[in-house]
Amino acid sequence: MGIVKNLTVLFFVILSLQVTAQEAPVFPKGEMATNTDNFTGTIWLNEFVKADSSFDFNITGATYKQASILDWHMHPGGQILLITAGSGYYQEKGKPVQIVHKGDVIKCTPGVEHWHGATQNSDFAYVAISPAQKGKTIWSGKVSREAYNQINHSDQHPKNDVQEIIRLSTTKWHWMADRQIDSLDALFHEKAVFVHMGGTMTRMQELQVIKTGSIQYKQADIQETTVQLIGNTAILLSKIRLLAVVGGHEVTNPFVVTEVYIKEENGWSLGSLSFTRLLTK
Repeated sequence: MGIVKNLTVLFFVILSLQVTAQEAPVFPKGEMATNTDNFTGTIWLNEFVKADSSFDFNITGATYKQASILDWHMHPGGQILLITAGSGYYQEKGKPVQIVHKGDVIKCTPGVEHWHGATQNSDFAYVAISPAQKGKTIWSGKVSREAYNQINHSDQHPKNDVQEIIRLSTTKWHWMADRQIDSLDALFHEKAVFVHMGGTMTRMQELQVIKTGSIQYKQADIQETTVQLIGNTAILLSKIRLLAVVGGHEVTNPFVVTEVYIKEENGWSLGSLSFTRLLTK
């Protein structure tokens, strides 16, 4: 029992060690865009590949500060967006707004008017692949700030609480992986408790751990999810494989994660998150 206790304490000490090196983005931001006639907010662009006689397409990286959006536009040759960071919106003319996340792939159909941009609480980045043979982007007008501000209440959100909790939980893993502290700060209840193997943390301690890189939640592979609603409380159980960097070492472990959400006037907030390591791989 003494050995087990000592190992548990040692594990928690390792979890608490700070990693000074920050995880760099896949690609550099590039230069800040200055042609604000075509967007609202702050956007950085990095042209990776320019079309030539051998490769007839352009590849460009774009990084959006939260709440920054591109105007309505269309691509004569279409475009493919590979989402590399954060959460964003994508909408085609006459269709509902979609929420997109890191790892998603968006196909912008040739000649279809659309817009895309960052959500209100998240930075956003993607790599755009654009055929060049059919011409440049055609711009068609601003996305009104009024329409953008109403997105959180529009039809792209789930219709029931179970779907909303699952969406929040999934989005939370993206925010933790990308260290989106402001978004997590808004989600975590002021009295939230976080239970790791060997110890517990307060809301502020958990945010600090994520911010400093003491624990880097790199990827959560969600395998099973169930939600139980009890009044204004939702209990989510998920079976995951978590890829993380702990004490400078990359590790993958199977967990059952328990998340408790509380519904208040401003929506759902996370009241508790607990990790239970599975004995089997």
